[in-house]
Amino acid sequence: MRSNQNVINNQSVISSGFDRGAHLKSILWPLLFGAAFLVVWQAGIFHQLLDLKPFQLPVPLQILETLQKNLTKTLLDAKVTLSGALIGMLLGSLLGFGIAALATCLPKWGYGGMVIVSAFNAVPIVALSAIMNCWFTDGMYQKIGVVTIVCMAAMAINAYSGLNNLKPYSLDLMHTVAASPFTIFRKLRFPNCLPYIFTASKINIAAAIIAAIISEYFATSTSGLGFGIKDHLRKAEMAMGWSYIVVASLAGVLFYCIIILVERKAIKWHASQR
Repeated sequence: MRSNQNVINNQSVISSGFDRGAHLKSILWPLLFGAAFLVVWQAGIFHQLLDLKPFQLPVPLQILETLQKNLTKTLLDAKVTLSGALIGMLLGSLLGFGIAALATCLPKWGYGGMVIVSAFNAVPIVALSAIMNCWFTDGMYQKIGVVTIVCMAAMAINAYSGLNNLKPYSLDLMHTVAASPFTIFRKLRFPNCLPYIFTASKINIAAAIIAAIISEYFATSTSGLGFGIKDHLRKAEMAMGWSYIVVASLAGVLFYCIIILVERKAIKWHASQR
């Protein structure tokens, strides 16, 4: 008996070692690829391949130096963009989940909402920006409106899948114990939906930042990353424009990592987190 227990412990240690090794590789390879990409860029290989002049494509060290000199202004503009993106993402996600819940509980009425949301998802962000410019005079409201519509579809579609793709016989079991529709939703459908909600959130965070930047690009606002990119590229201040792009990319990666950390804590019981 003790011998069997030792074998199981050894297998667990070996399996844990393999998992750590695989996890380390999954981090190291992207980092190495990113470092190689920056070295090639800094060496001017892209300039030679694409026949670009240095002022057309600043090298990474020049962008970093420009970002350091204008860090305060860049962070203030990032705050404007990210606040609109996060508020819009929150509103869009809540509306999307509400439509998915309605389609689950009242299929006859709610499924029409799913079709409409899917249709909204096909509208280009550029067209949405123009529509919101007509509806709102404030740049922040324009941005929140665009991001809200962009984020609704991903959450609605994913949440609807999570609320309805239940384990076999689980719904029959709830019916045999005479569980009410609210109990079924709270005890069965919503926990099953949580992994889908996090998947939609990871999709939406990148979409929200992109939509907010594009909205600022076309809106009447005079601040934000989108306005900064447009303004500095128009003035041929390429390094400053790229600084805004770098900040936007880093913000997207940061928020994506935060969602992953929250997901690991919130659904530790799910197979995807083991």
